[in-house]
Amino acid sequence: MSIKTKVAWGVTFLFALILTIGGLGLYYLHNLARSSQQILVDNYESMEYAHQILAACESLRTDSAVAMKSIETSLTLQETNVTEPGEREASLALRSAFEKLRNTGLSDSVVARIRHASLALENINMKAIVRKNGTTQETAHDASTYLIIICTLCSLAAFTFIVNFPGYIANPVIQLTNSIKSIAGKNYEERLHFDRRDEFEELAEAFNQMAEKLDEYEHSNLARILFEKKRIEAIIHRVSDPVIGLDEKSRIIFANERALDILNLSRAELLDHYAPDVAVNNDLFRSLIKSAASDNQEKTLIKAMVGHKENFFTQESVRVRYSPTGEKERVDIGTVILLKNVTTYKEQDLAKTNFIATVSHELKTPIAALQMGVKLLQDTRVGALNDEQANITRTLHDEILRLSKITHELLDLSQVETGNIKLDIRKTAPFDIVRMATEAVQLQAERKPVYLAHELAADLPPLLADADKTTWVLVNFLTNAIRYSPERGTILIRAARVGNHVRLSVQDNGPGIEARYKARIFEKYFQVPGTPMGTGLGLAISKEFIEAQGGGVQVESEPGKGSTFSFHLPVAVG
Repeated sequence: MSIKTKVAWGVTFLFALILTIGGLGLYYLHNLARSSQQILVDNYESMEYAHQILAACESLRTDSAVAMKSIETSLTLQETNVTEPGEREASLALRSAFEKLRNTGLSDSVVARIRHASLALENINMKAIVRKNGTTQETAHDASTYLIIICTLCSLAAFTFIVNFPGYIANPVIQLTNSIKSIAGKNYEERLHFDRRDEFEELAEAFNQMAEKLDEYEHSNLARILFEKKRIEAIIHRVSDPVIGLDEKSRIIFANERALDILNLSRAELLDHYAPDVAVNNDLFRSLIKSAASDNQEKTLIKAMVGHKENFFTQESVRVRYSPTGEKERVDIGTVILLKNVTTYKEQDLAKTNFIATVSHELKTPIAALQMGVKLLQDTRVGALNDEQANITRTLHDEILRLSKITHELLDLSQVETGNIKLDIRKTAPFDIVRMATEAVQLQAERKPVYLAHELAADLPPLLADADKTTWVLVNFLTNAIRYSPERGTILIRAARVGNHVRLSVQDNGPGIEARYKARIFEKYFQVPGTPMGTGLGLAISKEFIEAQGGGVQVESEPGKGSTFSFHLPVAVG
């Protein structure tokens, strides 16, 4: 029998119970109503007629005509409502006495006979009412008993049906759901067994067939998966750069030989260990996993000794995510730490820095000689110059100043890159830095012309800074602002305290910087496309000078709305 048929039979059974209980209730209610109706029609009306006749007998002497008519009407109605044994005889006796009264006239004996017959009629119906009421009570009691028995049986049957039938349907569904979850967990040995002949048995057969196919597919691909795993491991071990893999629970699942070399650990000390436990006794590995766990990963150089030689690496951490089958959200399944050996580039960069430092240092003497020569040419005591010669000497002077500035920037850059920045850090008033920087660019601002405005907070605390290098940074910001500001524009210099730092900023109303370039604006040699040519070193050196003093630089800009370059330095304590 199919489940559909079983459900139909179960619903039909419950419907039959409802009909049975309802039918019996209606049947007994109808019987009780009919009995009550019979009492009213058969007996109560007869008693009412007898009562009316007795009342008319009382008024025979005062109003004979009306009384006689009333007796005649009631007696006629009573003769049509004879329902009980003896009631017909009493009615005939009453009719005989009434006829005698009508024929012989009023007499006490005849009236007594009428009263006696009326009381007999009333007594017969009263006894009938008592008898029928008892019968009705018995009927009601029997009906209650039968209904209680039937309701009890039906309730027990319905309760049994309610308890067993849902489980009969739901238990196989629950078992099927658990089996599907087991299959989803790659337990392809799971099987369903239903000892019943319905759709669930067919479902179990289909499920078992599917599980067998999946099991067969899993075993057929296992060898290929193992082969691919070994090939990937071989590729990882052949990579020339260190590679380390962690699972989603931060356990180390693979590491190639290069990684073992720089960590100075054996494979047994590293693989299948919890990463933080390994990091406790290995400073390099601790910095690697700390950087991998950070969302903001900056490419800083990592030093490590490999073969008694100092090597430099950059780190890149890749979080591996994928979407499980049938799910929309991506989940983390691990992290891969990649280290790129940049020792060669570091050595080349150091050689370049030394070369730049040497060349810049050597250029200082001939540049000074050129400056002296131009100054002598411009001295009128040596001789007067015509207009063309004066223009040439002014051009020479400007180019020599530009060359001198580039040379000094290259020297500053070489100090930065070699870590030989010489700082004279002491308490410095922010007002003095702003004043010296403003005086340095005042002539350049007047030539543009642009207006320099100040917005300095009162009672600014002293800074802990190198006054010369900090002033150089502010001059660099102001020079750039003057260069890019429109004529008769306004450059706003601000100074305010922010927490334990003092922030100095330069705001212009120039063309602004696109968002894609802001992240690179402080890189060495970088210039925003379309801007006047320069060395691209000023902002990079400014960043290094400020960070060497424990501060930081920022830029805020939007195309068409100008730019704001700022830096902050710590407040001097005490």
